[in-house]
Amino acid sequence: MSQNPPNLRPDLAPRALITDAPRPGQPTIGMVSLGCPKALVDSERILTRLRAEGYAISPDYQGAEAVIVNTCGFLDSAKAESLAAIGEALQHNGKVIVTGCLGAEPEYITGAHPKVLAVTGPHQYEQVLDAVHKAVPPSPDPFIDLLPATGVTLTPRHYSYLKISEGCNHKCKFCIIPDMRGRLVSRPAHAVLREAEKLVEAGVRELLVISQDTSAYGVDIKHAASPWKDREVRAHITDLAREMGSLGAWVRLHYVYPYPHVRDLVPLMAEGLILPYLDIPFQHAHPDVLKRMARPAASARTLDEIAAWRSICPDITLRSTFIVGYPGETEAEFQTLLDWLDEAQLDRVGAFQYENVAGARSNDLPDHVADDVKQDRYDRFMEKAQAISEAKLAAKVGTTIQVIVDEVDEDGATCRTKADAPEIDGNLFIDEDFEGLKPGDIVTVEVDEAGEYDLWGRVV
Repeated sequence: MSQNPPNLRPDLAPRALITDAPRPGQPTIGMVSLGCPKALVDSERILTRLRAEGYAISPDYQGAEAVIVNTCGFLDSAKAESLAAIGEALQHNGKVIVTGCLGAEPEYITGAHPKVLAVTGPHQYEQVLDAVHKAVPPSPDPFIDLLPATGVTLTPRHYSYLKISEGCNHKCKFCIIPDMRGRLVSRPAHAVLREAEKLVEAGVRELLVISQDTSAYGVDIKHAASPWKDREVRAHITDLAREMGSLGAWVRLHYVYPYPHVRDLVPLMAEGLILPYLDIPFQHAHPDVLKRMARPAASARTLDEIAAWRSICPDITLRSTFIVGYPGETEAEFQTLLDWLDEAQLDRVGAFQYENVAGARSNDLPDHVADDVKQDRYDRFMEKAQAISEAKLAAKVGTTIQVIVDEVDEDGATCRTKADAPEIDGNLFIDEDFEGLKPGDIVTVEVDEAGEYDLWGRVV
């Protein structure tokens, strides 16, 4: 067992878990999946298609005849990490196909690694399959290569990411994701619900709903209704959440922008239909910084909204990420952010220092903040966030809560509360009387110890 804090970069997904075992002579493909959970879902879809065509999935370079690297382009540091991963795959395997967000800049990739076999952009599944077919021809055995109903997953079987839309209509100056992934494209409600139902039937205990902007789900299709069971369901996040909440699994919402209709989700949390958890990318609190970011500048009203959410659902957990050192950020503006955090008392907070990203409009803003100042502000911000987290967790000692078990080893069980998303939030550890627990169990525990980010408890 290991304690947090987790890696707080918002572009990272949990590590991919690959357990496929190839049969003799079966063509085998490796996968390196970088980036956010949305990219992880893309990787799962690619591998599901390949598995249906008779390919096995290798967890290492040596066991693969070719390797797919699903890249991230969120920050320049993420681009560098993607290039490094491509280089490592070339060194250890030699046959590499590149896809994902950074694939939207093929010359950038081939300029650094001219020996890659192919480069495709995000969610270009057919082009990836074509490249794989060319590098490693398929050889399916229809009597052996049967695809499970839920497809290939890269997460533990008791939780799964569920992507409800692709793309984004926002024009934040620091972000190039809309340029790479396009404008908002929502899935029909019945398609999302059918996938959710199949996942739960296959043993998934927690659905993690993801998109670039979960609150905007269905805007592009005018919240069109589609038939589901004996009724019509709108492509609207409130309707979708209510339906998923009836499936019997935990439902956790990520990337929720604080539009006014978000308040309609909170009663569903108070009723227990979905988890009392909102992951909202506030990014900053000072209105002038938000204006330079080209984001809604309503921090004061946001505090009112937070108070309203908590009045409806006192147990709600609020998670957010922030950018420190954005171009032009003054010490006074940063202090406003610290003061806002004091008032907001968010439960889970991550931050990253501003970086230029090729193609982002924020690169051209004046008065970029010096690196040492950005580091100082990051340290001060995280110190305050940590203190808030520590106080909130200390208040849980002596309470009884539900947890989901993620992992069990000889030292104990690593679990998560309803307030904790996989890998990006904290854990609850059980180090006594855990022998009968297994991943996916949902049990009741009494909290008997708290740290800065994690809890300890015992089964009751």
